[in-house]
Amino acid sequence: EAFKTLKDREGWNTLEAAQKRIVETAIREAELAGVGLVGEKRERFNQIQLELAELSTKFSNNVLDATKAFKLKLTTEQEVDGLPASLLSLAAQTARSEGEEQATPETGPWIITLDYPSYLPFLKYSTRGDLREQVYRAFITRASQGELDNNPLIERILELRQEQAKLLGYNTYAEVSLARKMAPDVETVEKLLEELRQVSYDAAVQDLEELKTFAQTDDLKHWDLSFWSEKQREAKFNFTAEELRPYFPLPQVLNGLFTLAKRIFGVTITPADGQAPVWHEDVRYFQVSNETGEAIAYFYLDPYSRPAEKRGGAWMNDCVGRAKIRLDGTFSTRLPVAYLICNQTPPVDGKPSLMTFYEVTTLFHEFGHGLQHMLTKVDYPGASGINNVEWDAVELPSQFMENWCYDRKTLFNLAKHYETGETLPEHYYQKLVDARNYMSGSAMLRQLHFSFLDLELHHRYQPNGTEKPSQVRERIARKTTVMQPLSEDSFLCAFGHIFSGGYAAGYYSYKWAEVLSADAFSAFEEAGLENEEAV
Repeated sequence: EAFKTLKDREGWNTLEAAQKRIVETAIREAELAGVGLVGEKRERFNQIQLELAELSTKFSNNVLDATKAFKLKLTTEQEVDGLPASLLSLAAQTARSEGEEQATPETGPWIITLDYPSYLPFLKYSTRGDLREQVYRAFITRASQGELDNNPLIERILELRQEQAKLLGYNTYAEVSLARKMAPDVETVEKLLEELRQVSYDAAVQDLEELKTFAQTDDLKHWDLSFWSEKQREAKFNFTAEELRPYFPLPQVLNGLFTLAKRIFGVTITPADGQAPVWHEDVRYFQVSNETGEAIAYFYLDPYSRPAEKRGGAWMNDCVGRAKIRLDGTFSTRLPVAYLICNQTPPVDGKPSLMTFYEVTTLFHEFGHGLQHMLTKVDYPGASGINNVEWDAVELPSQFMENWCYDRKTLFNLAKHYETGETLPEHYYQKLVDARNYMSGSAMLRQLHFSFLDLELHHRYQPNGTEKPSQVRERIARKTTVMQPLSEDSFLCAFGHIFSGGYAAGYYSYKWAEVLSADAFSAFEEAGLENEEAV
């Protein structure tokens, strides 16, 4: 009520834009938090909030526990045929951590897990289709059985979200979600997604047909796709993702990334290890300074995969937001601090972390999120950094930063051989650029599948109705996949973005922001990426 009164007063137009945004957001968030509800409705709303928080945590823990539970021990050369040296080293290191003290990359034993740095390259390079099938089936059925079964949690979460939406006066939870976003309504989002689907579906069909021709079979299985896609990519562009790893040691990649940050944002990033406590010996701490050398922000970087401790994926979180604070009668600025968390290949056998190009783009992506938080000049915590940014705009800076991985000057700054210091050869740069859109129709359709499914579950699905969430996925898959998921595929049981993350009825944000970020980067391209003054 106080905020509403403030907005209605004559002095409203004298407030700064950030102050107005804080007030308007506070009013909206209060309403969405059930402040306007009274009596039994208010009590029920609060009960739902508590239960949803518990369900979200349990969902996430189930996925983590199910992922950790699977281990495939390999003991013969035939079982590891085709695997790159980097994966053999990681698998041997995993085996040693599991008690196989004599494990080596050359002689084994080797342990494959469902953690991404292990799972993804195994599917991509293992010549053993039977083992790929075993690992793939384990991955797609995570958290779908026994004590770790997330199916009942999914149904309950969707039911509670729908009830919550009704209490707030909305028809669906998707409408609640979009009340906080740039997109005006569900129909507008679905229109964009459908436009993208129509463009990408035929391309994905063509991708699959070309892959079948290349593999000389009409009977490709789901666990064959990564393997043959990589083989075809190697044949088309004449390089492997693995042979580029030596050119992407983490220290050099960070050096190139920080050079880019100085080039386009005028900030200097320096190590500040020891100035703040860390939760693991691998965690780094950095200071961000402006052009005069004054500290304006800090960030933690936790780069490596640790399956027993960290969930998969990569993310950025705010640790401390920028704010003007009063202490002992004087005002000072509290500087922002960010967490940047990745799950890339750790250092193995005395070598630095040698990254895939995909891991490089992931680091740039998360750093983009971090920059939005750290470079803010707003002194009000309610509107500084990533606070108060619409969820479907929050991916703009992250995807904008990804584009720089293909900028010649940036790439040559960060791609240097870890032993010789040799810059990435020119022909590799050209191949990376050429390969950028390889199977892009399939990649786009995959993301659209997730986006359509998310919206359908939060906008049209009826809890306790005739259709289960898994059946909704089967229906959505008919128009958003060119190979129908296997019957036991329980993808939803591990879809943490919408059931334990912040993307419920908002997964479309990635595609929405991709369009925005492409526009932003094109402005730099038009100015001339080689023109330092223009950049």
